[in-house]
Amino acid sequence: MSSLFNDYQPGSFFDEMFSAPDAARDHYSGIMGSIGTLTPAEYAARQRTADMVFLRQGVTFTVYGDDQGTERIFPFDLMPRIIPHKEWERVESGLIQRITALNLFLNDVYHGQKIINDGIVPRELVESASHFRPEFRGVKVPHGIYIHICGTDLVRDGKGEYFVLEDNGRCPSGASYMLENRNAMKRTFPGLLQSLPVRPVDAYGSMLRETLAHLAPPSVIDPNIVVLTPGVFNSAYFEHCYLAKQMGVPIVEGRDLILKNDRIFMRTTKGLQQVHVIYRRIDDDFLDPLVFRKDSLLGVPGLVNAYQNGHVALANSIGTGVADDKAVYALVPKMIKYYLDQDPILPNVPTYLGVDPKECEYILANLPNLVVKAVNESGGYGMLMGPHSTKEEQEKFAERIRANPRNYIAQPVLNLSRHPVFQGDHFEGRHIDLRPYVLYGDRIHVVPGGLTRVALKKGSLVVNSSQGGGSKDTWVLWDDE
Repeated sequence: MSSLFNDYQPGSFFDEMFSAPDAARDHYSGIMGSIGTLTPAEYAARQRTADMVFLRQGVTFTVYGDDQGTERIFPFDLMPRIIPHKEWERVESGLIQRITALNLFLNDVYHGQKIINDGIVPRELVESASHFRPEFRGVKVPHGIYIHICGTDLVRDGKGEYFVLEDNGRCPSGASYMLENRNAMKRTFPGLLQSLPVRPVDAYGSMLRETLAHLAPPSVIDPNIVVLTPGVFNSAYFEHCYLAKQMGVPIVEGRDLILKNDRIFMRTTKGLQQVHVIYRRIDDDFLDPLVFRKDSLLGVPGLVNAYQNGHVALANSIGTGVADDKAVYALVPKMIKYYLDQDPILPNVPTYLGVDPKECEYILANLPNLVVKAVNESGGYGMLMGPHSTKEEQEKFAERIRANPRNYIAQPVLNLSRHPVFQGDHFEGRHIDLRPYVLYGDRIHVVPGGLTRVALKKGSLVVNSSQGGGSKDTWVLWDDE
């Protein structure tokens, strides 16, 4: 054992790196032979180097409404999270199964609604979802694919079992941090990745571009693709610019696009240029003021009509948000069984629905022991961590649940797995999750790795950057030899 980890205690949680205080797991043996031999001072110097890389590269995110300012350098912990080959095979299979079922569900609810008519999914649950778009019933989307880019959040419990925490099928973020984490590792430990059987993630930009190109109108051989951003004040603006650069495509705002002859054109210094595919990082509500919010200045008037007529493609499709609804999430295992006649490879976290009267009673009676979530909130907002909440907070949430039960779900508190995180001059365990990225074009690609998010606050279970979380590089091994 290196002095770096002499005092490290895995505790009572499942630890990703150690099976016991003095025993690293087999798939970490390669990295222990290099990183593990450093002294705390040497490791701290490498961590500072990585932090400087992020500072120079401008790897940032935005926190709204914070007194300390909005623009932040994304916190990065240098010790990578490693996933062995066989473990990843199961994760990959489960993600492919899940995005397949979700796309079949979306195609169904916007067309025949068989799953509703057969009583598997309640009609009221779907139609009351805030991101369900009834005006898009009967609209054909390219290749019948609604979710082209998905970030599915996974957690592991106290036994090391994987669970799906939620699906992000509207505008999943974080892929740029996944790529920059890997770049930082290469700069900080040159040669280390080449010496170990780690699968690359660098091809994400080209894979994303191929996925988007697949959606172009059939007659277009070399489609013009753009990234549509709300602008510089959006929390993920760094990522929008980064991914546009990775793909070699323009980044545009709504004011840069115009409708002409039922087609979308981009204003350029050489005149108007037709756009065939839009990777939009704008929610449905703001896409087109003629259809959705009339006060939106972020979208493009007439865009929806051009989309419905097949003259431009959108990724992800309008209406995918119904599958992000946390109450609809609870029924994904039933979707997998219904559409694929399979059992879920990656199970859901057990979930209680506020809209169900009996389950709502259970939630209200057990608030101190549950995690309660608003169905359409993200980023760690709109949530009650029961065991860490006060009586007053529980009473406020009880009032909200009674006033709008459809808007809440509850789940048991999982003992999330932990991973060593460097704290000053030593390592401490911190809770983590994993957001792998799935691309659905001519076939389904699962990027080998993803964004491991870390709850940097001691004891916290909230990994979101807006709540003080950071991230790690995620290494998937080619083999387990």
